[in-house]
Amino acid sequence: MSLILQIETATTVCSVAIARDGKILAFEQVNERNLHSAVITRFMEDMTASLGIAFNDLDAVAVSCGPGSYTGLRIGISTAKGLCFALDKPLIAIETLQAMAYGVINNEDHQLEPGTLLCPMIDARRMEVYTAIFKLDGTQIKPTAAEIIDENSFSDLLKSNKILFFGDGADKCEDVLGVNANAQFLNGFTNSATYLTTKAFEKFQNRQFEDVAYFEPYYLKDFIAGKKGV
Repeated sequence: MSLILQIETATTVCSVAIARDGKILAFEQVNERNLHSAVITRFMEDMTASLGIAFNDLDAVAVSCGPGSYTGLRIGISTAKGLCFALDKPLIAIETLQAMAYGVINNEDHQLEPGTLLCPMIDARRMEVYTAIFKLDGTQIKPTAAEIIDENSFSDLLKSNKILFFGDGADKCEDVLGVNANAQFLNGFTNSATYLTTKAFEKFQNRQFEDVAYFEPYYLKDFIAGKKGV
């Protein structure tokens, strides 16, 4: 048996879910910038109360670890680490792009042709995105990277494969990549803590836990603070 609290804060979405043995019991989320710290604790308290469980009943805490928003990742991971320290529970980390891929793979509403590749994208400002490429079985075939998108991006793969682009980074790339007939776009996709379920349950079964004391967000790029206007 596994009862796992799942946290997703890597983008504008703040989402929390509780799953037992790979099945979602409850989740809450909001898609609005700068609300993560204000709602994340309330979401957790509301769900545990509605399910009639205590935080100590949890078997593990899973968190979307990046890449993504620096601030969002810090909030989600500090919350997850705090719970793990206080409750003496294991920490499970799931890469955000991998969780997004499973969000599409496990959604029966998405009827995809066999061989279609999945390209989750997280907005990294201007024409840059955090991205990777996955097969429909979840296998990652192109490593996570920060890429500046132009008309030649993914051209080698698009020659012989349909690629489904999705996520808040894909929306701004549709005009550039959409000229290729093999480029497809899933509009309106938002991140969710429910997408962590498959990998979180798998990692729990395999006891693939993080060192709570030393675990850090997967920022991918160094943080550069902007200067305030005078």
